[in-house]
Amino acid sequence: MKPLLICRNHKKRWSLWKISYIFKSWLEYQPAPIPFFNKTLPPNEISLIVISSFVLNVFYNFYHMPLSVPYLFVFADRCGLLFVANLPLLYFLSAKTQPLKLFTGQSYESLNIFHRRVGELLCFEAFLHCAGMIGAWYTLLRRIGFSLFRFLTTKLVGLGLGAFVAYEVLYLTSLRSFRQRCYEIFLALHIFLQLAGLILLYLHHRTSRPYVIISLAIFLIDRLVFRLYLKSSTHPATLTVLSDEETLLVSTNWDITPSMCPLSLFPVPHSTKTGWKPTDHVFLTVPALSMESHPFTIYSAAPTSTLSPSTEGQDPRHAWLTLLIRAHSGFTQRLLSHAHDNKTITIRLNGPYGSSHALDILSSSPNAIIVTGGSGIAVAYPLLWALLSPSSRSHFAPDIESGPTPPARSYNQKVRLLWIIHSSLHLEWFPEHMRKELEDWGLELYIPGPTSEVGRPEVKRILESWVGGEEKVTGVVVSGPDGLVRSVRNFCAKEVRLGREIRVGVEKFGW
Repeated sequence: MKPLLICRNHKKRWSLWKISYIFKSWLEYQPAPIPFFNKTLPPNEISLIVISSFVLNVFYNFYHMPLSVPYLFVFADRCGLLFVANLPLLYFLSAKTQPLKLFTGQSYESLNIFHRRVGELLCFEAFLHCAGMIGAWYTLLRRIGFSLFRFLTTKLVGLGLGAFVAYEVLYLTSLRSFRQRCYEIFLALHIFLQLAGLILLYLHHRTSRPYVIISLAIFLIDRLVFRLYLKSSTHPATLTVLSDEETLLVSTNWDITPSMCPLSLFPVPHSTKTGWKPTDHVFLTVPALSMESHPFTIYSAAPTSTLSPSTEGQDPRHAWLTLLIRAHSGFTQRLLSHAHDNKTITIRLNGPYGSSHALDILSSSPNAIIVTGGSGIAVAYPLLWALLSPSSRSHFAPDIESGPTPPARSYNQKVRLLWIIHSSLHLEWFPEHMRKELEDWGLELYIPGPTSEVGRPEVKRILESWVGGEEKVTGVVVSGPDGLVRSVRNFCAKEVRLGREIRVGVEKFGW
């Protein structure tokens, strides 16, 4: 028997769908680190955007540019123009209160990779500008008796060299290897060298001044208006050292204040006093120890609602905030040592920062999966609370150690957590009563044996058993070391290639 209607384009349509799956899979795929340099590469979709931007700038470098010695000065001048033209973009992408969040849904830490790539492009343009000008001296001015010393000590060239050195040192001290070893020095140099570079660049040449003024305005507004005023708050806090002697909890609480300007067209930045969202983070400063500011994910669950001026007359509501901090060196080690002798301290919080991207992925997926390693549980717990807690009874987050426990409610959604720990002592980071509460609400929790005892688990095999169900859409959020993130992302890319609808979110600081 033959069908009455024969679809001749069925095979063609299937081929187009298959091509789209392959393309989506390729965009999601994250290559292995570069050998020898051990430099972590982003997923292909990010690399494609970065390469496109680089190609566009190279095009402007060489557009209608004769490749001959007499035009060396012109080429060097164009490189300088491209440097200053990209300068406002560099500072725009470095701002913590990121306007692009309104259009992309991504917070500044996710966009930080573009800030770094633009910075590298600018350093390269500055190098070409400097080398080109020296080449112009060698081919033109040297022949008429203009010495190199005289050339370099002229006001125009000297100021330009100063700006060049400032931005090149700024780049070198921003490298991951330096940041991890000397984070406090990185923070101090990042502010000083930026200001020095902008001032020297302003004095270097008049054509750079509009771009410098715009960049300086972005820098100062972000630092002074948003970070120091609108998004900062001071609180008394309690310090608790956990049994592994390497981890501590910083806990504080306060009455939530009404958020301002509810009728504003754009959301007004606010501090943690008005609440926060799951996966948000804050910058912590402890004035008694130093004025350094370090980022930490908020471990405690986010308030499910916040007050607005329209709710005046209601009882003030309360919020609990906890930070889970692993001591390594520098600031965190000093804080841990301080916690052994002092149980209370005054802290300053700058934030919150973050986006609802991860929660949006999970809440819209019938099959919600969170994969986290170690202290990444600080990302997972607020997400799980937001997905599973009966918010009709609970308006605010409970403390990590104690708090009201609302009754359970059923969900059609499957919510699973894979938490990989290195030591059994780390189970204290996610206490049993918190685990049981979430499991009573429907969480499927799997904690493999500690990696120090049984080695690394087969994450792909676990995910295959979770993704292989009948659910049409799967949302996956991963937080942890680079290797874990890449493994989960590439597993999802493989499943997308096979035609599965999987949405992936990565919660990791972009620096």
